[in-house]
Amino acid sequence: MKQTLMFLVVVAPALAIAQQSKSPAADVLREMINGREKNTVAAFEEMPADKFNYKPTPDQMTFGHLAAHIVESNYYFCSNVGDVPSPKIEELKGDEAKDKLVAAVKASFEFCRASLAKADDAKLNDDIKWFDGKPRARAWAFMGLASSWADHYGMASMYLRLNALVPPTAKPQPKK
Repeated sequence: MKQTLMFLVVVAPALAIAQQSKSPAADVLREMINGREKNTVAAFEEMPADKFNYKPTPDQMTFGHLAAHIVESNYYFCSNVGDVPSPKIEELKGDEAKDKLVAAVKASFEFCRASLAKADDAKLNDDIKWFDGKPRARAWAFMGLASSWADHYGMASMYLRLNALVPPTAKPQPKK
């Protein structure tokens, strides 16, 4: 009994710590991408092609521009998170056809998957060039990526609802 108690108090926590990941932040992003990609792509597939020019107010971007913005954001953040060069891609304006924009969103998430496979928490303090041209710790890209995925899906969901469409995460899920 005494040996079992000692194992539970001393050895088990040490084993758990030894088994923990060396890159927990990168691991979280690698896990998050599954749902973020699935739901974001599904949102853009849900919107009819003739609604890609829709914008809720004159000052907001169109749904198509949101797709182009997501593509640009994914390449920027994921290349910085994974410490890999961003490929040269065609600059999208957001007025392209739905199929082209959806394909570009999908390709940007594929790039993210490949980049995240190389992400390493040991590089969180390394400098990257931020939007303002100033150096920032790579941790900014990790946090920016996670928050941009949430923000962008939230925007896409709002646009869908304003067009009487149900966002992917609000649809009834099949019973398991």
